[in-house]
Amino acid sequence: MSVQLSSESIKSEPNVTPMIDVMLVLLIIFMIIIPALMAGFNAVPPSGQNLKVHPNEDDDIVFGIDADGKFYLNKKETSDAAIASAIRALYDARTIDKIMYIKADKGIKYDRVMEAMEIASNQGVRVAALITDQNPGSKSLIEADNAGQDLGIKSSSDKNGGKP
Repeated sequence: MSVQLSSESIKSEPNVTPMIDVMLVLLIIFMIIIPALMAGFNAVPPSGQNLKVHPNEDDDIVFGIDADGKFYLNKKETSDAAIASAIRALYDARTIDKIMYIKADKGIKYDRVMEAMEIASNQGVRVAALITDQNPGSKSLIEADNAGQDLGIKSSSDKNGGKP
């Protein structure tokens, strides 16, 4: 028995055609998706139709912003420089919850509200909730939300004027 060695050996060339197909499909997908991600999206803010009446509790901390963009912490005017340390002092002492309610005038710019939320989150606030009023003359479309309106709970719209 003799073993013949042929000059033809096994070729180990990978088949790159499927890989090129996958790469082209991915390229097309990314070419379509990336401009859409960079452009952002249009969002319509909620109108305040399905809001529950929030009972004002004594231990709730409210971060207010008036029409001039001034900051208030629990209805006391606080300067921009001192607001961070005041929030830190309040939340370092709290052990149960780290929730802050933010109430802002509807006429201020959104970046001022975002600045307030950033200051709060950097000072130990875990949850920031925005306060708004129910649209005048409207009720929630969810029946369970309307049940609290007969309990005599005052909403912020029942108050006459004042600072946030």
